[in-house]
Amino acid sequence: MAPPMSASAFLRALKAEGLTVVQVGDWRDHNRNHKGPWGPVHGVMIHHTVTKGSARTVELCRKGYSGLPGPLCHGVITKDGRVHLVGYGRANHAGLGDDDVLRAVIAEKRLPADNEANTDGNRHFYGFECENLGDGDDPWPAAQLEAIEKAAAAVCRHHGWNERSVIGHREWQPGKVDPRGFTMTSMRKRIGDRLK
Repeated sequence: MAPPMSASAFLRALKAEGLTVVQVGDWRDHNRNHKGPWGPVHGVMIHHTVTKGSARTVELCRKGYSGLPGPLCHGVITKDGRVHLVGYGRANHAGLGDDDVLRAVIAEKRLPADNEANTDGNRHFYGFECENLGDGDDPWPAAQLEAIEKAAAAVCRHHGWNERSVIGHREWQPGKVDPRGFTMTSMRKRIGDRLK
């Protein structure tokens, strides 16, 4: 059982991994903690945004939209490889997912198929939204993929987790397709290599 790291420790971990970090507004205190607990944390979840344009993407992930208030993640990874911190604490990113998947993440074992949505993921996962249309055609620049790898590795390194603690939204919640355009298997391999 891992308590979430402090906002300052999160920022330090990302920078120590070599990331360019942009702090957006009151990100340290911008959260959904009044809707439920934040932690214990067990992993990192990767998403794509279905948006185009970095400034618009960051703003949307910070503020949210009608029916889903922000923050929609902790960090937005734009195509240039920068990580924009938009919130810290409970964030509206994971939603309800499969308790079997959560148990596998905690045990750092192979993931089962996600076939139910019965567990609060917003409580247990750090979330990174990645700027991409999610249509399978929008490219993933090398700088962005490297930033995803580094951001996930930074969180894992802090908590002493391995790459199996990093999942895609599609592996957590039935019906989700993100991230689309690269495989989580390949990303976990990159993260594992970085953590060695």
